[in-house]
Amino acid sequence: MDFNLSQILSTSMILFAIIDILGSIPIVINLRQKAGHIESEKATIVATILMIIFLFAGESLLKVIGLDVASFAIAGSIVIFILAMEMILGLTLFKEEAPETVSIVPLAFPLIAGAGTMTTLLSLKTEYATQNILIGIVINMIFVYFVLKNTIRLENFFGITGLNVLRKAFGIILLAIAIKLFRNNTGL
Repeated sequence: MDFNLSQILSTSMILFAIIDILGSIPIVINLRQKAGHIESEKATIVATILMIIFLFAGESLLKVIGLDVASFAIAGSIVIFILAMEMILGLTLFKEEAPETVSIVPLAFPLIAGAGTMTTLLSLKTEYATQNILIGIVINMIFVYFVLKNTIRLENFFGITGLNVLRKAFGIILLAIAIKLFRNNTGL
């Protein structure tokens, strides 16, 4: 196994931007108010397991349905592009309804380990070593757990304006990632 600090850092930053747990704090607070309680441990563990399973089995699943990783990466780059535009422009194109048990759905999936995250994992797999991606996942899930446990404190610390600035900054990063993924997988 060849651990590459540069790949780990890059993977961690890309996943950090796509998961956007800081930008999701208002959503998490809203879900907590509706449900009364969020199980941070359960949400983090389920999201981690989903990401790891998709990292290893996602490519096989794609082959079963006749797709290659490059095609999925291009489709994913478009999804990431749309998510980035939502964040930058303050639009809501993807709408989810919050069920009673919010720790698994919609928090673990699709908020944390959603389509954008899954697509990003497969796209990262085309460029980085699997063990470095796994470390990036673990680093992000530790951070996600910390944020879920301290959502109210973070909301008070950043304020509404601070959270909006973070969301837009990560939106620009995601936009650049989407363009890079598209370029790398189309040969442009």
